[in-house]
Amino acid sequence: MDLFEYQGKQYFARYDIPVPTGDTATTVDQAVALADKIGYPVVIKAQVQVGGRGKAGGIKLASNAEEARFHATNILGMDIKGHIVRLVWIESASDIEEEYYVSFTLDRSKKQFLGMLSAEGGVEIETVAETNPDAIAFLDINPVDGLTAEAARAWVERANLNPIAVDQTVALVQKLYNAFNAGDADLVEVNPLILSKDGRVYALDAKVSLDDSAAARHPEWEAFRSVSVEAGDEREILAREKGLQYIGLSGSVGIIANGAGLAMSTLDTVQQVGGSAANFLDIGGGANAEVVTNALTVINTDENVKAILINIFGGITRGDEVARGIVQAVQNVNLRAPLIIRIDGTNAVEGRAILKQHESDRVINEETMLSAARRAVAIAEGK
Repeated sequence: MDLFEYQGKQYFARYDIPVPTGDTATTVDQAVALADKIGYPVVIKAQVQVGGRGKAGGIKLASNAEEARFHATNILGMDIKGHIVRLVWIESASDIEEEYYVSFTLDRSKKQFLGMLSAEGGVEIETVAETNPDAIAFLDINPVDGLTAEAARAWVERANLNPIAVDQTVALVQKLYNAFNAGDADLVEVNPLILSKDGRVYALDAKVSLDDSAAARHPEWEAFRSVSVEAGDEREILAREKGLQYIGLSGSVGIIANGAGLAMSTLDTVQQVGGSAANFLDIGGGANAEVVTNALTVINTDENVKAILINIFGGITRGDEVARGIVQAVQNVNLRAPLIIRIDGTNAVEGRAILKQHESDRVINEETMLSAARRAVAIAEGK
């Protein structure tokens, strides 16, 4: 479960990690009232789970009520990479001296935790890794041993931060590690972690991904999960209600696949043949009529979708059962876009034969993932 920035800051605050004072608003009047209450200058930040908010105009500084109203009006309702802004975070502006980067995540290849710390923050860490890899201090952490105070200090000193920031950063990274480990997160990231002009170190941003498999240990997460429609993408909320793994994107080819790996491969194939995916949607091991209907219902809400690519590989799932499910689903959903279907694996021949009986300009059968992707992209582009 990925948190919005404001939720990430609320999460950090539970672990005593310093963050700026702020609150959320869903209307322009609320935003101005909050800005007045917090005190100017303030920063108004779009709350969407996608990068590039600043470049898109989704983060603005307001020095007075008039500017706060102007920026809130422009940001609320803004489309940032297919995500509509329905909620903004208003926080006190920070007087920044230096920007750093810090994160903890899983290193599955080493079966350990990985910490990354850099004196070059405020930019994508991938860019730092490419242009100046020596600027990143890496730390392998044995989950059994954890992060000791000694290891934390040695790590911070290796990162060559401003000496003024060292002691505070040592304390902060230990709290951040606790938020990562005890909090059952897959990722905690602060970019930027700042040193303010008055010598304080705190988290100016918050990116948190929680491990869904640990949800039973954290009933408090329900407050994060119960995000209102005003805060989120309606497609993703609808998908969550129907038990589907869905991420909305900004392309024109809707994607349905059974399995996260196959779904990712399908997205890659669509891109390789010159198209753009409208979503990631994994229907898991089941592909009966109800599941397929739910998947098509979610994708059907996206007006940008011009073609829907269904890519199924049958292992335990049988191709003929999937085909019958698709046929029934098409009868249940008034589709905006045609379906391009590829079925392979167990009983794939039988499945394709069933689809052949219902083939039309709206239900198109393809034998390979590549040919299906090419057909879907051609239709989406009107060719």
